[in-house]
Amino acid sequence: QLQLVESGGGLVQSGGSLLLSCAASGSSLDDYAIGWFRRTPGKGKEREGILCISSSHDNTYTADFAKGRFNISRDSTKNTIYLQMNGLKPEDTAVYYCAADKWASVREMCVSLHVFYWGHGTQVTVST
Repeated sequence: QLQLVESGGGLVQSGGSLLLSCAASGSSLDDYAIGWFRRTPGKGKEREGILCISSSHDNTYTADFAKGRFNISRDSTKNTIYLQMNGLKPEDTAVYYCAADKWASVREMCVSLHVFYWGHGTQVTVST
């Protein structure tokens, strides 16, 4: 059973950067498509996909708001994935989640939210 635990959230000023980590246990993340998602206040319980990448690294989905600012990576030796966020804006304030799925495509994950394993989330707050 794959388990995911996010860390690295916190309070950051507008324009700043933050690196989120997602440590996996129970199985190797190399066998999964992985992704980062967020749920922003005022948008109810709906999560939105930020970045998703296939297990073979040959397919990536990037949400428009993330292009040029956010980057996803994985470290197989640590069984961990990362979300590097630069140029943060107050509207990026949200709970951020990592996720993994063994069978979904990156669009199924990031757009259709077809995800089997979710982390519990980490809060990111961007001040003006």
